[in-house]
Amino acid sequence: MSTENTTPEPVAQGTEKPEQQFGHIKSFVHRRSHMTPGQKQAIERLMDQWSLAYQPRCLNYEKVFDRQAPTILEIGFGMGETTEKIALTRHEENFLGVEVFNAGVGAMLKRIEASSLNNVRIIQHDAVEVVKDMLPANSLAGVHIYFPDPWPKKRHHKRRLIQPEFIKLLVSRLQPGGYIHCATDWENYAEQMLEVLSANPELENTANDYAPKPDYRPQTKFETRGLRLGHGVWDLVFKKKKE
Repeated sequence: MSTENTTPEPVAQGTEKPEQQFGHIKSFVHRRSHMTPGQKQAIERLMDQWSLAYQPRCLNYEKVFDRQAPTILEIGFGMGETTEKIALTRHEENFLGVEVFNAGVGAMLKRIEASSLNNVRIIQHDAVEVVKDMLPANSLAGVHIYFPDPWPKKRHHKRRLIQPEFIKLLVSRLQPGGYIHCATDWENYAEQMLEVLSANPELENTANDYAPKPDYRPQTKFETRGLRLGHGVWDLVFKKKKE
C-alpha cells in the first residue's frame, strides 16, 4: 500500500521532549495499493491542515486540537468509516488517528472534509513509535484498536500488534480510568488479546471475558457481511485501574 512518512520535519508547535527509543517488530508490511484520484487530491490539499508529522516529541493536545478535551487514540483506522462515525457522535472528544497506508489516509482526509470533523487529527506513521515518542504519560482517555492485521500463520504471530510490551506501553499513556477497546474477527487473535490484556496488572476487564459491542462502535459493512455468513466478532474493553 503506502510507505511511512518518516522524513524528518521541523519540530511542530505544541511538542515536548521524547522518551528513549526502543526497537520492535512492525505489525504491518508495506504493499502496493491503488489510490483513487480523490484520495490523492485529498492528501495534496488537506494533509497539511489535518495531519501531524511524526516527531520524537510529546504532543500538547490542547495546541494540536485548539481546545481542552478528552483524547482518544485510534490505531489503524483503515478507510476511516468507523472513525468518522464515532467522531461525529462523540464530538466532545478529540480523536488522534494513526495509519500507515496512503489510501486510508486519503480516504480519512476526504471524510474529515465532507463531515466537517474538527475533532480528528492524523499521524501517518508506525503506531508503536507514535505511542512511544509522541504521547505523554497518563494523557489518553481511551484507545481504539479495531480489526488489526491478525497475521494468521503461527510463525507470524510475533508480528501481531497486541503483545505484552505494547500493551504495557499503551497503559502508561492512559489516564487512570481510561480504556483500551479492541475488536477482531479472528477467534485465535481474540484469545491472545484476552490473555495479554488480562495479564496486565494495571488493567481490569469490564466484562467476564469478551464484552458486548459498545453502542459507540458502529458495525461496518464488512463486519455485517461476515456476521451474516456466521463469522464471529469479539470485542474486549479493559480499563486502567484508578489506584
